[in-house]
Amino acid sequence: MKKSILKPALLLLMLVSLTGCELAGDIFEAGVSVGVFIVIAVLVLIVWLIFKMKK
Repeated sequence: MKKSILKPALLLLMLVSLTGCELAGDIFEAGVSVGVFIVIAVLVLIVWLIFKMKK
């Protein structure tokens, strides 16, 4: 009885833990993408302000 419950329980534990790692990786990847977008937006704003001040 214990052996028949042990294998599915281990499989379920592995599936849950692996999807959690994938989710964390996706969240960090999205954070990097948003960070890069913000940096580019700030650089464009600075360049625009510099050109605006020269005129």
